[in-house]
Amino acid sequence: MSEPQGDATRPMPVVDTEKHPDTERPPETGRNFPRSAEPPALSPDAKGSGRFWSARRVPSAIVALLTLGGAGLLLYDIVAVRAGYPAMYWRRELARQLAEHPLEYIPVLAGAAFVTAVGLWLILLAITPGLRNLLPMLRPRYDVRAALTRDAAAQVLRDRAVTVSGVREARVRMRRRRADVRVISHFRDPAEVRGDLDEALADAVTGLGLVRRPKLSVRLRGPGKKG
Repeated sequence: MSEPQGDATRPMPVVDTEKHPDTERPPETGRNFPRSAEPPALSPDAKGSGRFWSARRVPSAIVALLTLGGAGLLLYDIVAVRAGYPAMYWRRELARQLAEHPLEYIPVLAGAAFVTAVGLWLILLAITPGLRNLLPMLRPRYDVRAALTRDAAAQVLRDRAVTVSGVREARVRMRRRRADVRVISHFRDPAEVRGDLDEALADAVTGLGLVRRPKLSVRLRGPGKKG
């Protein structure tokens, strides 16, 4: 009788399911994803990226420095007057001019209008995002934001337009909500060129993946007469 080959009493490996890193339960979060897979991509129609806000560091720094300097100068003059010293010349002259001239005086109205315009401009800068050259794109993932410049979007539409048979030249001007396309055709029926062009540009606009799809404004004309 032959003995079995190998060590029949060798212990089998045991996997500790309580300490194995691959089987540990992930901590509870607001959204549970499989450990072996990336977070699921959002549907393109589900969520879009908002407009990018400009930092506007230079205007903010200038306004802050001017405000700090003016407030410091006025506070110093007030403290000097309280201490028994005469007020600065600019403040005395300003008080004299305001006392001698009524509010209907044209320079007074012009100065008030200028200050009001500057204040409204600063408020407009504070409440608007800026960066109008960037077109927000749809978010393929919840943690990704992207944008496309107007020049890049216009170049994509132009490249797609010139691939249409019968198009000799194309120019595209990209706006925030509209794309103006100017096309010169040749050797084909303009109606056929226009149909193929509309289809190609509509597909190109969809392929850009923008949050707000621009409206197409297409103008097609022939090559014109020679001579």
